[in-house]
Amino acid sequence: MSFGRLERRPAQEPMSQINVTPLVDVMLVLLVIFMLTAPFLTGSLPLNLPRAPLGAQAKPAALSVLLELDRSGQALLNGLPVDGEQLAQRLKDVAVARPDAELQVRADRDAPYGRVVELLALANRAGIGRIGFVAESVPLKRAP
Repeated sequence: MSFGRLERRPAQEPMSQINVTPLVDVMLVLLVIFMLTAPFLTGSLPLNLPRAPLGAQAKPAALSVLLELDRSGQALLNGLPVDGEQLAQRLKDVAVARPDAELQVRADRDAPYGRVVELLALANRAGIGRIGFVAESVPLKRAP
């Protein structure tokens, strides 16, 4: 019996490159999941802005001006009816006299949204930087 020489294969060299195929597969799956769920995250919600459940009543700011808007679009500043020019001038006066004053906007539920935006832009142009929205308090519902 003659024994032949056993073949020896050379030892395998370590891989010097990373296998990125599994990484690409995972990233593509995550991309597809993100693309499918993104449209659902940016949908519009039905809002009822004038009412909000408040846990505790917020204290009114010491330096605040109340701007009210009724359902017909008439603006009242601290309870007195004003038109656009008067409102702009009085808001400028407030901004100069008290730069840290807060404008509290109390709009009727049926007030035109465009009119609310016009009043906010007017306050911004007058130099009032702090604006708060007043909402009707609704009792919190506790989960059982």
